[in-house]
Amino acid sequence: MDRANQTVVREYILLGLSEHHNLEMVLFVLCMGIYCVNVMGNSLLIVLNMLDPRLHNPMYFFLSNLSLMDILGTSSFVPLMLVNFLEAQKTISFPGCALQTYLTLALGSTECLLLAMMAYDRYVAICQPLRYPELLSGQMCVRMALLSWGIGFTNSLLHSILAWHLPFCGHNVINHFFCEILAVIKLACGDVSLNALALMVAATVLTLAPFLLIFLSYIFILDAILRLPSAVGQCKAFSTCSAHLTVVVIFYGTISFMYFKPKAKDPDLDKIIALFYGVVTPSLNPIIYGLRNTEVKAAAVALLGGDGLSRKMSHFYCCTPSLSG
Repeated sequence: MDRANQTVVREYILLGLSEHHNLEMVLFVLCMGIYCVNVMGNSLLIVLNMLDPRLHNPMYFFLSNLSLMDILGTSSFVPLMLVNFLEAQKTISFPGCALQTYLTLALGSTECLLLAMMAYDRYVAICQPLRYPELLSGQMCVRMALLSWGIGFTNSLLHSILAWHLPFCGHNVINHFFCEILAVIKLACGDVSLNALALMVAATVLTLAPFLLIFLSYIFILDAILRLPSAVGQCKAFSTCSAHLTVVVIFYGTISFMYFKPKAKDPDLDKIIALFYGVVTPSLNPIIYGLRNTEVKAAAVALLGGDGLSRKMSHFYCCTPSLSG
């Protein structure tokens, strides 16, 4: 197709639920509240990890990465979406749409890999406890986290380049609340077979492969737990995995429901389900880890109590925490 005949798109129109303004007002209130819970809850987890020495170990290091990723992921699209809920004409600039597309895909890919890293941490802690400090030293944890972030963002860069090199023929109406890779590709007026193939390969490598690794890790973990002689020991060992396992079930369960359910007759329903995945799921992580983890609850009580804050700040600035604890 002759690119000279194409209309240059400088902004995109986000349809959202334009035909249901009252529902958008309800979603505005709900999403605003959930987003605040997400940012405050995940920020609290990061602060607790930095200030409380009891949380200076690999599991909470990876949890802090997950919390940071959830904050960045929702912040990449929720603030503008909230503004658009109140606007009659919902638009986003071309650079803003490109950045939104890049970040949502990058952070989603990174979360899959990070959950697999957290499963490996639980596997080593329960199945090979004597080698835990060796296999998950502070340096190794940093490398694993950087690898997750690096692969996720590199993968998104590749798909973004492929997507924005497609011909769009002036099409600029995105039937969604925000810019995401599939919605952008649907606007193309050229051959998207390469994009579809690349997305399928990436989904297999970055979504299915981590899920299989998580599944295998928990098979070995379950076997090790059942071999413990006492029921108390079994419960204690399983309790260290329950929060991560709950997050994995919610994350992959939501993805499976989104992509394998029968297509809804009303396309607005699919958009609301995608909104649930993008806004609600990240806000559940601090709630799950806060309710299921005694160390996090104890650290939160000590910090919010106020009497331990100065001691923890002093420890944070004077000492270099070890992740291998």
